[in-house]
Amino acid sequence: MPFIVLLSAAIIAGIDQLIKFWVSSFLKPIGSVDVIPGLFSLTYLENKGAAFGIMSNMRWVFIVFTLIIVVILIYIVLKNKIKNKLFIVSAILLIGGGIGNLIDRIFFGYVVDYLSLSFFSPVCNFADYCITAGTVLLVIYLVFYSDFLKNKKKVESDE
Repeated sequence: MPFIVLLSAAIIAGIDQLIKFWVSSFLKPIGSVDVIPGLFSLTYLENKGAAFGIMSNMRWVFIVFTLIIVVILIYIVLKNKIKNKLFIVSAILLIGGGIGNLIDRIFFGYVVDYLSLSFFSPVCNFADYCITAGTVLLVIYLVFYSDFLKNKKKVESDE
């Protein structure tokens, strides 16, 4: 199972990098293209911060934070400690998306964003959506399927 998880995460990171290569090659020179006018466009953006561009120019903080999270998830996967499918999918999305954006930060100093929705102001990328979906799935796993909160509640009631 660990091999499949890591391979799947590598495929996600690879897809992310291929899309960003295309975007940098073809979209960067023109800036933006309406795909569905008034709803969805492809817009080239170099994001030096986190979500919504916050904490701009803190590249090394994001690199270290991402490395820590990715290493922890890979360790859990390799030790085969959690076999729940929801956690596995979450780990695949978080590792793959994290590595996709990590590559950008290390080699370029910014993350290439390009997906722009009229009803969601920040411009994002494939890796961002993988990380978001992975985080939502991880929270669902922790709340409904793991002992994480159950043990915390037990400790609090014992005091």
